[in-house]
Amino acid sequence: MGKPTGFLEFNRETGKTVDPKTRIKNYNEFHLPLSEKEQRCQGARCMDCGVPFCQSGVILNGMVSGCPLNNLIPEWNELVYTGTWEQAFNRLKKTNSFPEFTARVCPAPCEAACTCGLNGDPVSIKENEYAIIERAYDNGIAGPNSPKIRTGKKVAVIGSGPAGLAAADQLNKRGHSVTVLEREDRLGGLLMYGIPNMKLEKHVIDRKVDIMRQEGVTFVTSADIGKNQKAKDLLKEYDRVILACGASNPRDLKVSGRDAMGIYFAVDFLKSTTKSLLDSNLRDNQFISAKGKHVIVIGGGDTGNDCVGTVIRHGCSSVTQLEMMPQLPTVRAEDNSWPEWPKVIKTDYGQEESIVVFGKDPRVYQTTVKEFIKDKSGKLIKVILMSLVPKKDEKTGRTNMVPVAGSEKEVPADLVLIAAGFLGAQSYVADAFGVKLNARSNVETTSGNYKTNVEKVFVAGDMHRGQSLVVWAIREGREVAKEVDVSLMGYSNLA
Repeated sequence: MGKPTGFLEFNRETGKTVDPKTRIKNYNEFHLPLSEKEQRCQGARCMDCGVPFCQSGVILNGMVSGCPLNNLIPEWNELVYTGTWEQAFNRLKKTNSFPEFTARVCPAPCEAACTCGLNGDPVSIKENEYAIIERAYDNGIAGPNSPKIRTGKKVAVIGSGPAGLAAADQLNKRGHSVTVLEREDRLGGLLMYGIPNMKLEKHVIDRKVDIMRQEGVTFVTSADIGKNQKAKDLLKEYDRVILACGASNPRDLKVSGRDAMGIYFAVDFLKSTTKSLLDSNLRDNQFISAKGKHVIVIGGGDTGNDCVGTVIRHGCSSVTQLEMMPQLPTVRAEDNSWPEWPKVIKTDYGQEESIVVFGKDPRVYQTTVKEFIKDKSGKLIKVILMSLVPKKDEKTGRTNMVPVAGSEKEVPADLVLIAAGFLGAQSYVADAFGVKLNARSNVETTSGNYKTNVEKVFVAGDMHRGQSLVVWAIREGREVAKEVDVSLMGYSNLA
């Protein structure tokens, strides 16, 4: 695909970013796209590789390889190269409900599996996707396309994150009448309040939701099922109900002093900043502020990095990001061969900004908190850290991180943000519908299916599979829509 010799003629290029010293002054996206000519050269780099691992979406050694949405990547890479933008958009939308989201926040397992990356740099697939969808909006071809016939069937979708929105989008296209219910005051789920503006400006979500609304989807906010709205009423009113409420239980850290004032879950911290930013451009001061504080972020993943970038924008005095595991290598290990996801160190935007502002990478590896220290009023003032080392358990064969005796040290801390991931669905929603949970506190279904133990009730996304990527949520949303469609109509023509 693309130009047969393109991968030999053109080097991988990606758009520039706004300088860290400038971008930390605001909460805007800071990606600067390539020109059309430059982007078409990047499309030309796609090889006619025979077996396009980029679109495989399989699990290798416990990690995803290729796109879980099975995007037709070689096809639209070639269309980018030839400048056939409308057809590229049509091929992209065939498998991906929301390229405007994935082009911004997906970690791009497609690029990790790109054949071109086996002996060089992979094709810039994510940026090609961004160019396709944004050009489609600019040229007016990404607008509403309402179904011509309605089936008379009604479906309620609980949750407006990527899984819920994808299910609603597909079922509406089929002609069913879909209502999306969201407990927050704004739509988008974790896309809205869990991902900072710097990665995904919220007008991008609103733009797509407005199109879905014009296509006939009904949206209801501040609808908290199991609290201010009864599940039994929904089961009575709708032919089917889809639960897409996410994995909303943040993993806690149970150590001495955990009750100190100044310790928050990362999701609550990020939400408070985004909500205040959208409500008043932060003028209402209704957010957890890191200004002038020594901040400890517990967790080395994407959410931890988002916290680092956000506290720097607040004007923190210092920021340290704790990672329990050893530092990853800079190149693939021999047992981590292509096309597996590369287990190599990545310096993300928050860490880049810390290096510029404070002169060092905020990450400290093989370290955890032993104790939180508070003053007489109960306010956090310090944390005691301790080092960890990997040790293999002879019985199970698993490697665990164990404390190093005598390694404790005190560091000042006014604000601690726990970004240690999420553990399953919130029980009050599951209880409201009477659906069963499995051992991991996700809603239980038979393997490969989305129907719960309750008649008419289905589940998708993180509430079903546990905390995962946006692309997996979209895939599950599309798949549950097809299963619901079959249950309503006896067959389905949904992709």
